[in-house]
Amino acid sequence: MAVQFESNVKHVPYSQERVYNKLSDLNNLEGVRERLDMVKDKLDGKLKDMSFDRDSITLKVQGISLTLRIIEREPLKCIKFEGDKSPIPLNLWIQILPVTQEEAKMKVTIRAEVNMFMKAMVSKPLQEGVEKLADMLAMLPY
Repeated sequence: MAVQFESNVKHVPYSQERVYNKLSDLNNLEGVRERLDMVKDKLDGKLKDMSFDRDSITLKVQGISLTLRIIEREPLKCIKFEGDKSPIPLNLWIQILPVTQEEAKMKVTIRAEVNMFMKAMVSKPLQEGVEKLADMLAMLPY
């Protein structure tokens, strides 16, 4: 069974193009690693480690290692990720839409394939995770 979680829409004071260009090459996250370290403390020690290259990011969250790999880039609008060696099959996408020339809005969505038992276990952490990820992305300097 597929379960889907969406973040609230986040406004970003940068153009759609700047936001897309930054997020579509994950090497750009290197410049914000210090900021991520600051955010890590707010996540109650849940996020332990993070590494990335152009097309993938690996997070260690609560003892689970999760790699997300970019599988599709739709210029300026959407970046789609797929869980690679993840405990459950999952996809994540970041949608970016223009508001004005210098403002964009974004939404993060996670879809996971789980059984009924797993659904009860993963629903709250995935909804919290999608919201925290969207908050973090909205705070980045683009």
